[in-house]
Amino acid sequence: MSTPSLDNQLCFALYSASNAVIRLYRPVLEPFDLTYPQFLVMLALWQQDGVPLKTLSQRTRLDPGTITPIVKRLESKALLERRVDPEDVRAKQVVLTEAGKAIRAPLFAAKERLYGEYDLDKAALEQLRVQCTALLDNINDRLGK
Repeated sequence: MSTPSLDNQLCFALYSASNAVIRLYRPVLEPFDLTYPQFLVMLALWQQDGVPLKTLSQRTRLDPGTITPIVKRLESKALLERRVDPEDVRAKQVVLTEAGKAIRAPLFAAKERLYGEYDLDKAALEQLRVQCTALLDNINDRLGK
């Protein structure tokens, strides 16, 4: 039995592309002292602020063991706060601070400049995003998630 070629593996292509995208974002995120996972949490909160930690975990597709340290780190940077959920005192709600809201516009401006510099085909990237999301949904359905 021959060994499959590394370059022909979908998992390797997805992994490598993911790492490349994260490296591409690094110079945009560094001035804001954000890592890529922290950026994902901020994106989710800019879309919908004041959500339970569990909802934020589901929205970002980061498991609770991963998202809690990220949220704590963003809280230590004064970009968000964890508050008692008024509907369930046992749960925490994650809320952006004014500082967290304030970095949205300059960060997106920097992101747009980055995309312009690399002259990326937005239509092709959107098609790839749709395909990746469909693949993820298919895998999650099969895994029962």
